[in-house]
Amino acid sequence: MNILISDKLADEGVRILKEVKEFRVDCKYGLPPDELRSIIKDYHGLIVRSETKVTEDIINAADQLKVIGRAGVGMDNVDLKAATKKGIVAMNTPSGNTTATRNIR
Repeated sequence: MNILISDKLADEGVRILKEVKEFRVDCKYGLPPDELRSIIKDYHGLIVRSETKVTEDIINAADQLKVIGRAGVGMDNVDLKAATKKGIVAMNTPSGNTTATRNIR
């Protein structure tokens, strides 16, 4: 499974994903929408935070995408209607920021 992380995540989270032998994980932060649209066809999973806007245009270009994971609360930066129409699971991690904050202390 090819996974694209398009917004900065904690190093520990990236490390955990990269340890799964079935995953090929690419970290490409701050991609302009046109560039994301041109490469998303190669990925099965997309992990974002709040910077990346997963628009209908990007989703329509995602030939193999199966899941969009939002690291954080809310899904306002993901076009859920377009994802649902294409059969792509979209989910968030509302308690992820709580864990990250607790680990900083």
